Amino acid sequence: MSSNPDQIVQQMQCDFHSLIAYVRDAEARTRTAAEVECTLFRRLLALGLQLLRLFFLTRAAQLPTTLPTTATGTPIPAHDRRSIDYVSVFGKLSFTRQYFYASGIAGVCPLDAEVSLPKRCYSDLLREWMTYDATDGAYRETATTLERILGVDPSVHSLERVVNDDACDVAAFYDQLPSQSAPVPLGTILVAQADGKGVPMVQPPLGTTPLRLGKGQKRTKKKEAIVTALYTIARFVRTPQEVLAALLHDPRPAEQPQRPRPVHKELRATLDGKTVAVCRLAERATLRDGPHVQERVALTDGAEPLQQQMQTQLPDFTLVLDIIHATEYLWDSATALLGESSPERSPWVRQHLEGILSGQTATVIRALAEEAEQPERTATQVAALRKTIGYYQRNLPYMQYDVYLARGWPIGTGVVEGACGHVVKDRMEQAGMRWTKAGAQAMLDLRAVRLSGDWDAYWQFHRQQEHARLYGNVQLVPAQAEGQVLQLAA
Repeated sequence: MSSNPDQIVQQMQCDFHSLIAYVRDAEARTRTAAEVECTLFRRLLALGLQLLRLFFLTRAAQLPTTLPTTATGTPIPAHDRRSIDYVSVFGKLSFTRQYFYASGIAGVCPLDAEVSLPKRCYSDLLREWMTYDATDGAYRETATTLERILGVDPSVHSLERVVNDDACDVAAFYDQLPSQSAPVPLGTILVAQADGKGVPMVQPPLGTTPLRLGKGQKRTKKKEAIVTALYTIARFVRTPQEVLAALLHDPRPAEQPQRPRPVHKELRATLDGKTVAVCRLAERATLRDGPHVQERVALTDGAEPLQQQMQTQLPDFTLVLDIIHATEYLWDSATALLGESSPERSPWVRQHLEGILSGQTATVIRALAEEAEQPERTATQVAALRKTIGYYQRNLPYMQYDVYLARGWPIGTGVVEGACGHVVKDRMEQAGMRWTKAGAQAMLDLRAVRLSGDWDAYWQFHRQQEHARLYGNVQLVPAQAEGQVLQLAA
């Protein structure tokens, strides 16, 4: 491949006219649309690679507009030219650029900073595409897709390394003020939710696990990822009967009010435990708070350690028990008492659930206790009832649903429940997947960015941070003495 810019331009002109001829010559009548489209795409990739190569050769042939200096301000002389590989969405190319070096001084190529070359060989655009696709599917599938479409075939190890590198600025990105990284929040209710989801971790070394597992043992070890959601939402007043109808899938009326949607939903996930997750959630809630927020609600599934963290870290929020989990306990009790196929099961649940939604949970607890004391109850039935009673008694302060509904508050953890599926399960629990902690955390961070709708803003921020890390300590001065400084060292 030629390194002469004039020859490259001539070749590109020939290639372009050849493309025009390809779609207009006599043989074009015999070609299918798919054949032409595929051929054009491949040849345009090749043309793009030539154009990109011409750009780098042109820039490298020009004298730097700024020159590196020592800490004392002494210009560093040009030493020689160094080659670099660059893998773009068009393909791989190499070019040389001036290298400046002095004894005791780390060498530097000013052109790298001027065009903001990445740390590794993959271009910023290709790296973003790699990372975006890898956050949705297996690394091997991403490599196959890139090879099939672009002809670029990164290894799985390279993809893992790219993802780990590109997740490094997520925390700093969200540490910015909301006005710098998010639209102006809307809605008068600030909502915080948290839940946990297991991530399958890499297997321990061979020989450290028994040949046959005992009852209840599993070879796949999971580590809990704590998923949090933060958003604002408008009030939506409902009656207990309306919520009951929705929970039991009653026929919906032809016209019903439009439910408000969460605004700037911010999802995060961490493997560092509940304390870290909820502490970070509280910090973000403080930044999202403001005069527009009139009420603050925190929702969990009833897990006591998580509730304790929410109450400790978010003292100004009213803790609410997720109504879906509360309902599931009723269904379990109904199944134990009446059987899964009994026609009496749904009416039984409806009766007690309406009491719970109407603020009569204490009455429901007494009714369940009376059921458990009936002499004809089996041990299994009593155990199911006692379990439900215990769950409701412990969560009674967080089950004032009549009050919550009258205030227009959300009473379900659907946002964070969905996030557990989208952020964690859909990517981290695909067939055969096992994760290291560092690799899993990087993937969780980037999936949360993507699913929060912050991908483009994050990548702009990440590129700025990456440039500062790579070139922020390079001291450059205007090239006022090129004739002296650009002499190659003997």
